[in-house]
Amino acid sequence: MIEVKHIKKTFGDKTIIDDVSVKMDSGKCNLIIGSSGSGKTVFMKCLVGLFVPDAGEILYHGQDFIQMNGPEKKEIRKQIGMLFQGSALFDSLTVEKNVMFPLNMFTTDSYRQKLKRVNEVLDRVNLEGANKKFPAELSGGMKKRVGIARAIVLNPQYLFCDEPNSGLDPLTSLVIDRLIKEITLEYKITTVVNTHDMNSVMEIGDHIIYMHQGLKEWEGTNKEIIFSKNDKLNEFIFASEFLKDAKDMRMLEMSGKIDNDRNMDDIMNNDAPFDVSQ
Repeated sequence: MIEVKHIKKTFGDKTIIDDVSVKMDSGKCNLIIGSSGSGKTVFMKCLVGLFVPDAGEILYHGQDFIQMNGPEKKEIRKQIGMLFQGSALFDSLTVEKNVMFPLNMFTTDSYRQKLKRVNEVLDRVNLEGANKKFPAELSGGMKKRVGIARAIVLNPQYLFCDEPNSGLDPLTSLVIDRLIKEITLEYKITTVVNTHDMNSVMEIGDHIIYMHQGLKEWEGTNKEIIFSKNDKLNEFIFASEFLKDAKDMRMLEMSGKIDNDRNMDDIMNNDAPFDVSQ
């Protein structure tokens, strides 16, 4: 779990993050959304220690990351996996050596042990047998999966994903979203995703925060976002007429489901017998 309490970050006289608090639970995909300049990228960089907030607390399982000394921060960073926007693979290294890189950095395992772990995570992201390929030989989706394999090779407790679907077609984006979701549930990771992709929001948004001009403007789930009455959020999410219509249709569909569920509850709670053939 990551808990953020009242963090603030300024650059010069400009406030980028203004008194933001949020709790991100393990086993959930926690999404940060917002338009360019909303502060979401700075917020994520504060979480991983690339920026130091001017005020507030960032607690990793109750320990304040901001107040830790160097060795303590290093221990937390060992528990963090990062999927970068452009995958950030080393072009001169094979898939195998790219994924093995964190093991070389942070463990004293033998080569055989490291290779075994590399093969396990490559198999997990459906890239078995791709060890000797170079990044130039991979599609965009395969590069993302190599990036995910590298991010989880150390069995992290926390996974950060910066625009994981950037540059991918919709079908491949869906594959990546579902893989991130599966890994989050399987390993009980606290996953934090910075994204513009509304398909990701609706597909894996267990917990969503919407940033606007440095403030946490809205917080909820992918189910609740459909019924949001926050004008700023709705303008951002459902900007086009097509998406507005899709929102209205989805609201009608979900409202109908709620009514059907209520009718079923009424039937199940009714002591009088009824004819199921009717």
